[in-house]
Amino acid sequence: MAHSEDHIALAAEYALGTLDADERAQVETMMAVDAEYTALVHAWEYRLGVLNQMVGSVEPRPIVWENIKAAIGQSTEQQATLVLPEASPPPEPAPPPAEEPVVAAAPPVAVDHVSDNSNVIQLAGRVRRLRSVASMATALAAALVAMLAVQVYRPELLPEALRPKPRIQTVEVKTPAPSPVPSAQYVALLQRDGGSPAFILTVDAATKNFTVRKVGADAEPGKSFELWLISDKLPQPRSLGVIGGSDFTARPVLADYDAGTINAATYAVTVEPAGGSPTGQPTSAPIYVGKLIETVPATR
Repeated sequence: MAHSEDHIALAAEYALGTLDADERAQVETMMAVDAEYTALVHAWEYRLGVLNQMVGSVEPRPIVWENIKAAIGQSTEQQATLVLPEASPPPEPAPPPAEEPVVAAAPPVAVDHVSDNSNVIQLAGRVRRLRSVASMATALAAALVAMLAVQVYRPELLPEALRPKPRIQTVEVKTPAPSPVPSAQYVALLQRDGGSPAFILTVDAATKNFTVRKVGADAEPGKSFELWLISDKLPQPRSLGVIGGSDFTARPVLADYDAGTINAATYAVTVEPAGGSPTGQPTSAPIYVGKLIETVPATR
């Protein structure tokens, strides 16, 4: 349920312990029948509990208690002592008044001197509670500011429970990957009798992948161009596959050969039946041949 400002102020003052007996009884009655109001009182006790933690206990001097006992004794003696007034002689009888003309007295006018002060009392109580709440809020804010300042500059002065926990920040430092080292590049112009090249063969020394670019050769209908590797280290030519009908054909089949064989071999193109040689060996003489030359040296 929603609580009024007066009820909230009562809860705060109850947590501080500044209420009189009647007001404390009122708060405890509301707490007994209203669970939400009980939670409100506990919330104020939690908020204002910081003030108790920030202020240490102080032992009063012995003279303070002696002064209190002396003051209590003096007050008791003053209340027990009754001072009776002296008896005064009876007044002499007054002479009879002279006769005066009788004047009709005006009827008494009823004046209502009783005014309703209940609204004034309620307003005064509300103002007192609002001032109390404002004072408590100011004190709480000041305490929080002081606690934050101590946490930042002098955390060792705080109790263990209020000290800030050390923050551990993990920073990941990534080192840039080394730049790839350019590998050697080889190119062979596959041509007929020193004429214009029909194919350009490019080989990457690091990956041993090759790419064949068709420049000026067109296969006959029902025929295919097939690429061969011819080397003195091999007993017979090895097929590197059929050259496709597109401008570029790329394959990784040179990975099965060592660098010396690849660099010194002769590369030839023959005309075979559609799909390549059926026997795994050239069925006709090479028409385009060439050898690799190094175009891009490897970086040492």
